[in-house]
Amino acid sequence: NHCKFNPWIPILLGLHMHFSWATTCPEECRCDRTFVYCNERSLTSVPLGLGEGYKTLYLHNNQINNAGFPLEMHNVASVETVHLYGNQLDEFPVNLPKNVRVLHLQENNIQTVSRAALAQLLRLEELYLDDNSISTVGVEEGAFREAISLKTLFLTKNHLSSVPIGLPEELRELRLDENRIAFIAEDAFENVTGLELLLLDGNLLMDEGIAPGAFQTLVNLKTLSLARNSLTVPPPNLPAEFLVKLNLQDNQMNEIPLTAFRGLHRLEILDISNNQLQSLTQGVFDGLHGLRQLTVRNNLWLCDCNIKWVILWLKSLPATLNVRGFMCQKPERVRGMVIRELTLELIQCPNSTATVPQPTLLSSSTAESATQMAFTPARSRPTPKPPRLTLPPPTAGKDREQRTNDPVGPMQESLRVSFAVLNGSCIQVSWVSMFIVTAYKVTWVKLGHSLITGPMQESLVQGEREGITLTTLEPKSTYRICVDPLDAFNNYHPGDDTICSEVTTKSASFHSGDNATGTEQATQQDPSSPFLLAGLIGGAVLVVLVVLLSIFCWHMHKKGRSESSKWKYSRGRRKDDYCEAGTKKDNSILEMTETSFQIVSLNNEQLLKGDFRIQPIYTPNGGVGFRDSQSRNNSTAYCKNSVPESDTCHK
Repeated sequence: NHCKFNPWIPILLGLHMHFSWATTCPEECRCDRTFVYCNERSLTSVPLGLGEGYKTLYLHNNQINNAGFPLEMHNVASVETVHLYGNQLDEFPVNLPKNVRVLHLQENNIQTVSRAALAQLLRLEELYLDDNSISTVGVEEGAFREAISLKTLFLTKNHLSSVPIGLPEELRELRLDENRIAFIAEDAFENVTGLELLLLDGNLLMDEGIAPGAFQTLVNLKTLSLARNSLTVPPPNLPAEFLVKLNLQDNQMNEIPLTAFRGLHRLEILDISNNQLQSLTQGVFDGLHGLRQLTVRNNLWLCDCNIKWVILWLKSLPATLNVRGFMCQKPERVRGMVIRELTLELIQCPNSTATVPQPTLLSSSTAESATQMAFTPARSRPTPKPPRLTLPPPTAGKDREQRTNDPVGPMQESLRVSFAVLNGSCIQVSWVSMFIVTAYKVTWVKLGHSLITGPMQESLVQGEREGITLTTLEPKSTYRICVDPLDAFNNYHPGDDTICSEVTTKSASFHSGDNATGTEQATQQDPSSPFLLAGLIGGAVLVVLVVLLSIFCWHMHKKGRSESSKWKYSRGRRKDDYCEAGTKKDNSILEMTETSFQIVSLNNEQLLKGDFRIQPIYTPNGGVGFRDSQSRNNSTAYCKNSVPESDTCHK
């Protein structure tokens, strides 16, 4: 008899083996489809009995040590991702699943990495070793190179003092931030030419610690981050071919050489914020044709004549380039101003040939202050100069008007400007021109105030008008006001024909219709004085109350201590106010009075001679429990009420 072969038998066996693999789950764990959950179970070793069919193994937040990896675990072929962070490993583990692709080993205490351990993981692509104790001497030379498929390596927050030797050739992302790296050798990255991201933030790198050609071989690098180091200049020979993002913030850079960014044609993001830069060499950003974001905030930008080119460069930038952080820090008169909003007359240039009038600070102590300034244009006008006109005086406060001296002779004046303070929020600007003007550009800005919330404002006025009133200004504030004329050819030359002055508005309590004399205005109270007076009165009352309360507490404290010696048991008191104590022959009552106590006999008889020990019984939650405390002479003490922990009993 011949047995007839049934073609369904192999199929049924295969299905049986498949489902048997998928249902083999360790007793300590929970399995769901392709996931095995063994996390947070206080395990000291990997559970036995893990079958095939599972892809992700969760073992994090246990107490697994290096001895907890059985050999059979290495033969589980289906597992591709293992989570082992938050355990007690001090060495790179062995016997991990042979086909694992993603391995999480963060937050252990791993100190050594051997070649043998990584040689078992030929398909490993992502390795996360953040927040361990790996040092340079703890990594066997060439250990990471054994993982021939490794593309991502995280070594953040370890104890490395240099770049590990022998990195895998397929590596694309390397994070070495928050270590102790102080030196990068010339050949540190010679084998990882395909690297695209390199993070070296938060190390101990200085200029001399980076070899001149350290980054030169990284021809495919797209992101380089060197933030939070101690560099004074950008490193030389940066990889220029594909570099898109360069982070140099939080260093100690005080200058940037003209050639520092040469050749970085594809650079899109550059961050040089939080350094010690005061100025930049003209042309330092030339060639950065692909730049999209430039961050320079929190530097020591000095807004002197050397910053002129930056102003012109910023105003010429296309809308696609976002520049953040160019703000003056020095000198004090322009501190807080956005550099792009500066006009050239605000910049002090000692060798400038243009005539720029000196600003005059106006006082607001009179009813109406006015300033007149005259200007002679630096270039010849296309129209004949008409006869000299006289600027009419302001309509109010003429007798108390303050004027500055004319900067030029009366016959040379071509443009006269007057600034009159009307009240705490308005300034009248008036002018008379000796030449044809198409329009006037009036700009004003509050001095000493950050222009992020209140930028420089401007207004265009038609040439036939002879003034403008600036409104919604802040009281008792100094504003720099500039008037720029446009000539008959509609040409505007900032700095050539500009007249500027500094004007201070009046206090908010000033009324423009007030006809009081100058003496009466001088005695006018500052608007903040009522609040100041109220604050002083409130402070004085508070001090008096504190003193009275202190005296009362001291008196009650002294009275309580003086009466403690006269205390007798009173049945009118609540029993919870006392702690009871007693011996076999005597019943006594104990009252806690701050840090002292007194024992009084209930029957007014003499207490037994001997030592008594009072012991408060504290429960785990900080209160007082109820249990007996044995002491010498068979005396017993116990409490039924709640006694503060600060009270201490002494024998």
